[in-house]
Amino acid sequence: MSGKDTDLYRTADDSQIGRPLDRVVAELQRFTEDQMKQIKRLTRIGTALSAERNIERLFEMIIAEARKFTDADGGTLYIMSDDCRELQFAVVQTETLRIRMGGTGGRITWKPVPLYHPDGAANHGNVSAHVALTGTIVNIPDVYDSEGFDFKGTRAFDAETGYRSKSMLVVPMKDHRNDIIGVLQLLNAHGDSRGDVVPFSYESQEMTESLASLAAVALSNNRLIHELETLMESFIRAIGTAVDEKSPYTGGHVRRVAELTMDIARRINSAHEGPYAAVTFSADELQELQIAAWLHDVGKITTPEYVIDKATKLEAIYDGIELLRLRFLLAAMQERMRKLRSQPSPAGGADESDGNEADLAQEFQFLTETNLGAERMSDERMERVRSIARRTWELDGERVALLTPNEVERLSVRQGTLTRAEREIVKNHAAVTQKILSQLPFPKKLSHVPEYAASHHETLTGTGYPRGLDASRLPLQARILALADVFEALTAKDRPYKKAKPLSEAMQIMRLMANDRHIDPDLFELFQRDKVYLDYARRELAPQQIDVTGA
Repeated sequence: MSGKDTDLYRTADDSQIGRPLDRVVAELQRFTEDQMKQIKRLTRIGTALSAERNIERLFEMIIAEARKFTDADGGTLYIMSDDCRELQFAVVQTETLRIRMGGTGGRITWKPVPLYHPDGAANHGNVSAHVALTGTIVNIPDVYDSEGFDFKGTRAFDAETGYRSKSMLVVPMKDHRNDIIGVLQLLNAHGDSRGDVVPFSYESQEMTESLASLAAVALSNNRLIHELETLMESFIRAIGTAVDEKSPYTGGHVRRVAELTMDIARRINSAHEGPYAAVTFSADELQELQIAAWLHDVGKITTPEYVIDKATKLEAIYDGIELLRLRFLLAAMQERMRKLRSQPSPAGGADESDGNEADLAQEFQFLTETNLGAERMSDERMERVRSIARRTWELDGERVALLTPNEVERLSVRQGTLTRAEREIVKNHAAVTQKILSQLPFPKKLSHVPEYAASHHETLTGTGYPRGLDASRLPLQARILALADVFEALTAKDRPYKKAKPLSEAMQIMRLMANDRHIDPDLFELFQRDKVYLDYARRELAPQQIDVTGA
């Protein structure tokens, strides 16, 4: 140490030593505070990115936050294609030129950036492609002075717009598996005067790299959630289709009910007056209702096909009318044989067996018509069935009834083709739907799917099934699904057991059901007033069924 230095050291007082130390401490403190602010900001951004469910808005947030961090004039977000062969433009922004493309503004039509040349060689000439291929960060002070990358496109853009591209920071976005899922490219960092363009600082580079990691995680999670939801919805639709395809006659029922259900729900959302003016279904609630509609008949997987498709009263595995046909033919043959064994009748007289054969033919024709179940059975027709059942024929040397008790019961069904026991089998599908769906771990936002799906045969009076719910316990979503299911069933043109009803008759029946509170009267009024039924009819019904104009 020199004498001069020693002298200074000896004469320095506390204040002379304290001032430089204070400055160092203050700078360190400011540096620490800035770091903490940046960390807190990154944390808030990470939370916001993770909470954003709309992927297009997520893209915009990534670029916006990256530009704020670095004070960049422009930015481009590229997303890796599914085959990892190119980078697709997701968002492009330039503040000076007021350019905002992509994100919620619509898809960018620019050609993607290829990662490989036609000959298969890697495209390291393009800076974004190079970053995607190598996973390295590129920080360029001035692209016009850069070597190793081709910026002809950038120069052409500048020449056309009068812009001056200068500093550029290109950062890869890596997911939790360290795979490149996108590239973040920032352009022209502002200096203190805002008019200057300066290189991106090392601190900006570090913060952008951290932001890119957060964005990659958020994007990966968003994609995963979206893919899982898509998979679930596709699987649900596949289940609904499988239930439909179990019967060749009801194919499309679930789809039609689901679409009509959503038509009604959307009309409720757009209502500005009446009982639904204050009702608005959220996106999650609409999804929940749609899934319930697609699954409302899942319980039918346990319903025997012959009951679902039962076109005639005697149908089971096969139509029992054919067995009756054979039995009546045998009975007629027995009458003919008895005639041949008996004494010849007087000349010109009619043999008793001729009358019996004619009666058998008429009675079989009556049973054939009755078997169709096309019209309601009167007491007289039911008595005639019982009368025919008292006839006998010979089987293995014994006289037995021409109709079995089971056949009498089936042929005596008052309306339609199903017996009481078969109706209970059909009704059980709603309870089975509840049982199946209640065992599935639906997420919280879909927690009501089992309830809505299983309640589509409930009524406001408590006379429905499977739980006999009344208006006080029947949510609006279940009422919507119930109305859609009834209307589809009334107008379906592909049922083997009934003729498709014209629109006017279907609406008349619906009106009576609304009056009896078997369906919701307010819902039916909206269904009729907003002509939801007519839009559906034009889309799904045969032209001859549409006998009202809706005017």
